[in-house]
Amino acid sequence: MSRNRDLSICVTCGVQYGAPRGDCPICADERQYVGWEGQRWTSLEELRAAGHRGVVREEGPGITGIGAEPATAIGQRALLVRTPAGNVLWDMITYLDDALVEQVRALGGIAAIAISHPHYYGTMIEWARAFGAPVFVHEADRRWIARPDDAVTFWNGDTAEIADGITLINAGVHFAGGQVLHWRDGEDGAGALLSGDILQVVADRDWVSFMYSYPNFIPERPRTVRRALRLLEPYPFARVYGAWWDRIVKTDGKAAVRRSAARYLDFALDDRE
Repeated sequence: MSRNRDLSICVTCGVQYGAPRGDCPICADERQYVGWEGQRWTSLEELRAAGHRGVVREEGPGITGIGAEPATAIGQRALLVRTPAGNVLWDMITYLDDALVEQVRALGGIAAIAISHPHYYGTMIEWARAFGAPVFVHEADRRWIARPDDAVTFWNGDTAEIADGITLINAGVHFAGGQVLHWRDGEDGAGALLSGDILQVVADRDWVSFMYSYPNFIPERPRTVRRALRLLEPYPFARVYGAWWDRIVKTDGKAAVRRSAARYLDFALDDRE
């Protein structure tokens, strides 16, 4: 595992930077925010000293959640998709220590990493180096990389199959490079969609929503939502796994996305007095 535990991590978004700086561009962007106490920094060493620890538990068939307690930054958890061809880590958390590395290795390790959007870049290079895994990021989000490294693999276009039955789809919601992961063999062959908050699983867990900025309540453009729907149409999925523990649409996932988009567009485009 990398020993770069003193590298700066933004307290608000949890992204680790490769060199000291005064600001976090990811948080300065209108899709995020700088904390009310101003820009603050931490490190993996400080998080360990504060008593954080890794949490690993099942989130669904063949899908293991990986998080931290206490949670850091935005509080999301990652998902380990376990396949015969190798495990794929979807999205990222900030925390990592030797004990968590060993827990993940006991599950078969990580063959590839894919991250939905910049708010979840976390300590992705630490994870990549710990497991010798490439990190797949869409080319449209290249400028947000906080710690450039050869482990980061950029891809172009609408879709990319990064492993047998594992396809990244550039939905483009929230960020231009915003991507979701489709697992063909998930849910006993019915398919699973891992959406991060590109398609946000909402509180009642039967719907999703689409936002340009979640903390600042800026809605996504209707044309972007329509494009995402077109790209998702060829892919069947029974479940939608969101970004936080238990935020899962458990049945009729594809129908939930369709009706959610229809509802969103109805409200977004209704110009009646």
